[in-house]
Amino acid sequence: MRLTIRHLQVFNALIEAGSVSRAAERLNLSQPAVSIALSKLETTLGFRLFHRDRGFFVPTSEALHLHPEVEQGLRAMGRIEQRAADILSGAVGGISIATNGVLAINVLPGIVAAFQQKNPNIHADIRVHSSRQIASWVSGRQIDIGMIDTPVPVAGLEAEIFEMECVCIMRADHPLAARSQITPQDLHGCSIIGITGEHEVDRSLDALLSETNTPAQLSAKSYFFAIARNLVAERHSIAIVDPLNGKANLSDGVIWRPFVPAIHCQIAMITAKGHASGKAMIDMRDYIRDTIAPVTVGAVPT
Repeated sequence: MRLTIRHLQVFNALIEAGSVSRAAERLNLSQPAVSIALSKLETTLGFRLFHRDRGFFVPTSEALHLHPEVEQGLRAMGRIEQRAADILSGAVGGISIATNGVLAINVLPGIVAAFQQKNPNIHADIRVHSSRQIASWVSGRQIDIGMIDTPVPVAGLEAEIFEMECVCIMRADHPLAARSQITPQDLHGCSIIGITGEHEVDRSLDALLSETNTPAQLSAKSYFFAIARNLVAERHSIAIVDPLNGKANLSDGVIWRPFVPAIHCQIAMITAKGHASGKAMIDMRDYIRDTIAPVTVGAVPT
């Protein structure tokens, strides 16, 4: 038995309208098309649905038993069509984002909140993991968008690279707070909060301290830029961090100053290569880009 939506729509319209002409008008079909569809439906079902009487169609008892199920089926199909349209327009659905920590604490929550204010039916999933694991998830299409350090460790990805100029952060009562900018020599004898010890920012700072023969003490490793900021807020240490976390207005007593010569770090926004992007994913990428771009040296698609 093969039923079509058109057959069920014709049947339902005939039940409600009571004549071929009215049913045809309701469905924007010709009267012959309605009659043919009804005939095919009755042949498929194996029983009569209507008694024909002088142009009017009187439903049989079989038709009356069948009609409630047809109504439910058409309503369900209508809901499916509406949900599909909502998904296509980006009105409903979900978006998953993973970050290695640069954006997880002080940046992504605000982005997601702003996004969901305009898209209340889109749910968001934020995960935090290593850059390599995130790249693997995105490549396998388990995650929609990844935010990781460069270089991108997995093939088969599209990446938009954001290069950012790091800043030096400290408490407002730190002796260096009086300076308009910070140089490597200014860090003589300072307690420094590192990232991992091997992060590109740590390596750049170590090289500058070595070139200027500036002794400084690495007092802690934080792994996340946001944690480095939290540690700075609690002690008289300094840290070189990305501008997203460094310049954030968190009312925690931490201030930032430019660091000269500049130390740069890069963040890659990655998606699966060749993966068709839904509207929600495109909109979220735009939200992330609009947040990051104002504090970057440049954004380079690769």
